[in-house]
Amino acid sequence: MLRRFIFATGIENSIPTINHGRTRVDEMAKCGHYRYWKTDFDLVQELGVAALRYGPPLHTTWLGPDRYDWAFADETLNELRRRNMVAIVDLCHFGLPDWLGNFQNPDFPALFADYARAFARRYPWLQLYTPVNEMSICARFSALYGWWNEQLSDDRAFVTALKHLVKANVLAMQAILEVQPEALFVQSESSEYFHAENPDAIEPAEAMNARRFLSLDLNYGRRVDSVMYEYLMQNGMTRDEYSFFMHNNLKQHCIMGNDYYQTNEHYVSSDGATWGSGEVFGYATITEQYCSRYGLPVMHTETNLCQGADGDEAVRWLRKEWANVLCVRNSGVPIVGFTWYSLTDQVDWDCALREDKGTVNPLGLYDLDRKIRPVGTAYRDLIQKWSTVLPTKSVCLQVPVLCPSDYQPG
Repeated sequence: MLRRFIFATGIENSIPTINHGRTRVDEMAKCGHYRYWKTDFDLVQELGVAALRYGPPLHTTWLGPDRYDWAFADETLNELRRRNMVAIVDLCHFGLPDWLGNFQNPDFPALFADYARAFARRYPWLQLYTPVNEMSICARFSALYGWWNEQLSDDRAFVTALKHLVKANVLAMQAILEVQPEALFVQSESSEYFHAENPDAIEPAEAMNARRFLSLDLNYGRRVDSVMYEYLMQNGMTRDEYSFFMHNNLKQHCIMGNDYYQTNEHYVSSDGATWGSGEVFGYATITEQYCSRYGLPVMHTETNLCQGADGDEAVRWLRKEWANVLCVRNSGVPIVGFTWYSLTDQVDWDCALREDKGTVNPLGLYDLDRKIRPVGTAYRDLIQKWSTVLPTKSVCLQVPVLCPSDYQPG
């Protein structure tokens, strides 16, 4: 049973489609996990991390309504159980099986809840879940920017994708709790901020700073402000749909997982155009904004940076992010974990998976030959030095994190 600060990493399992559904971007395939999954689990244990963000590929596991191929999930999840490794189960990561289409499909939420229930029944020893990863990013990239899946780019498509993603997350949490009443849900959501470039840009920046909260507002049943309410209503959300979110609040089972990269802050011009600002406020300031809004325990669920030409950029970023985590903790925010994402290098994230180029991005703790990078060594050392110093002191201790060996069949 885990009663300490949770150091984590993850196996990247994004599966969006591009080229109008003709090309599937499967990061597990691109990064070699299907071939090296046992080695990858060895590497996780060598690092000394307490938890692994991990999930089977949704598009090859979920074959249709009440139809599943559990072969790969059985192999990998039972191996994690044998090793007594804690998994934060990542069920839906940026894409859907071909038979479901995309996030405009209104059948997705209820069907996904059925999948989550079936998953929890098959693997009842699992306690930690991220049912839908980065709901706001998925909706934005798929339906506002036109990059993935439905490849639409208008506000109505964005609101449709967002309401379906969040409803799927809520219904999946309900379904999992029917099977595993001790389940905890770690929302992995992008934490962002939009800076006005000049006084004329204040209004569009304020609208974007309100929109950044929409997925979590709906997920946690927090009433949105009047501008965002009108935005939702004008772009296809019904009052009954909004009421569903306000009356299905499961935040007592949740940890607010938030992700932060150098790309999470933006400048906004007077015409609403945006571009990257780099780190201005930083993780600590932005996390305190989110925490004060939702009042939940926090986990830093994603960060990374390329190794860089000098070989030390990722190490310096790790140290900076860790300093921010300590700052958040020292300010009284109940932060319970930190994650370098992901275990290995990724592929084609330099273009946000919009193209199938095969470009290796040196973001991992290990390269794709499974050789440790300097940031991997630094993270292993950080874990060794800080694990015994930072016992978790938060409301999460009321529902301790269970290891697979703690599971007792009912």
